[in-house]
Amino acid sequence: MEPVTALLATLMACLCLYYFIANTLLYFKRLKIPHVLPIPLLGNLGPFILRRISLAEIICNTYRLFPDAKYFGFYDFTTPIYVLRDLDLINLITIKNFDHFCNHRNFVNENLEPIAGRNLFGLRNDQWRATRRHLSPTFTSNKIKLMFGLVCKCAENFANFIAAEAGSTGKTYNMKDIQCRFANDVVASCAFGIDVDSFNEPNNEFFLLGQKTMNFNGALTYKMLISRNFPNLANLLRIKFFESKTENFFKQIISDSVRFRREKGVVRPDVIHLMMESKDADGEPLFDVEEMAAQALVFFLAGFDSISTSMSYLAHEVAINPDVQNKLLAEIENVLEETNGKPTYETICGMRYMDAVVSESMRLHPLVSSLDRVCVKEFELPPATPDSEPVTLKPGDVVWFQSYAIHRDSKYYPRPNDFVPERFLNGEVNSSSYMPFGIGPRICIANRFALMEMKVMLFHMLQHCIFEPDVKTRIPMILDKKSFMVMADGGFWLRLRARKY
Repeated sequence: MEPVTALLATLMACLCLYYFIANTLLYFKRLKIPHVLPIPLLGNLGPFILRRISLAEIICNTYRLFPDAKYFGFYDFTTPIYVLRDLDLINLITIKNFDHFCNHRNFVNENLEPIAGRNLFGLRNDQWRATRRHLSPTFTSNKIKLMFGLVCKCAENFANFIAAEAGSTGKTYNMKDIQCRFANDVVASCAFGIDVDSFNEPNNEFFLLGQKTMNFNGALTYKMLISRNFPNLANLLRIKFFESKTENFFKQIISDSVRFRREKGVVRPDVIHLMMESKDADGEPLFDVEEMAAQALVFFLAGFDSISTSMSYLAHEVAINPDVQNKLLAEIENVLEETNGKPTYETICGMRYMDAVVSESMRLHPLVSSLDRVCVKEFELPPATPDSEPVTLKPGDVVWFQSYAIHRDSKYYPRPNDFVPERFLNGEVNSSSYMPFGIGPRICIANRFALMEMKVMLFHMLQHCIFEPDVKTRIPMILDKKSFMVMADGGFWLRLRARKY
């Protein structure tokens, strides 16, 4: 190519790129929708990409700029996002008109990751509906009750180990690390039927794999952002969320477990058994080994990282609020007395104050700052402000609703930054404003299991240990500027001591 021709081609490419970027970043201005002026290419994510502020705080700060708008515009790199503020509009989209917004944006490349790509979160349309319908019976209250004993066994081992190691003088722990070990044992037992002791065997394969796979402070966050916002580039670069050996590891475990159970007639109250027992109207299995591996993989990763993070926040709030800890202990002692030291599923799930403490912790510390839906049918949004016009969403348009910002909005929660469990006891919480597990038909399928696991952990730990702040405990907590998730910067450090009886 001649130099002049090459120069002209380069200029033309630059002009096209500029036009594309400028045209995209004028999207909300043309529609007269409130928004913050974006940065080319980075959109409104610039401060997070440059690690100056956490993702949750960027979106929360933007949310507070437009208190009178039903929704506002936000640029996720070059993708225009409609961020909903109005609770009635959120319910309209996520529940009443769910068929118009039934999908999530997937961050897993289905072509490169055939097993992980079949996970429930990323499935779409009728495929999601069928899989959700088939999996739902696995997470009913009766089925979760069957797994209660397995969770208690892990919690007792956890509490006894820490009480013995810390002793009456106490020891400082990064709660995220030890909660990951407990969560790892729970998910290994309840999802895969494998007994793992991550306290006495800290380098077991399950735990090491979870640690490596769910490191959101490393390249994982950038992989998620690229895969979600630039799928063609991610496909070209063959960016994968999970390594092939991770997928193969879980597939092999599921395959071996299914074969062993069928050959030996083993029955165990866990997720694999419940999926093995799922049949269609003709008596044919609903899940093959790859389908089982896909759902068990997500159950493992959510159970390993998400639940352990929620439990770390919970432990932090209990430690820095001694009055809350004392009330919890009194409730625990009442239950132990009533059950002769053998609490049941019903008694732990029926503890009102504990339920309020867990709910308040998840209000103050939701794991993700925003929840998303993708439009699949045209839908008309009302005007964002009194002086604007209605907007018609097209298939492919994305809406967000900000659980982190809504949970900290004084309009819905008086003293929003304070830890006040009593707000969940006196009926002052609007259920529409509380969405730690999502909202509508796409709410987390395992939310009841997660709540049971958190309560069982807290019950057994407080029965044996005292939670205290340490010199390394950050009060107030600072959010991590590197993580896609809502994480604490520097970890969750507390001092634990064995209780004296």
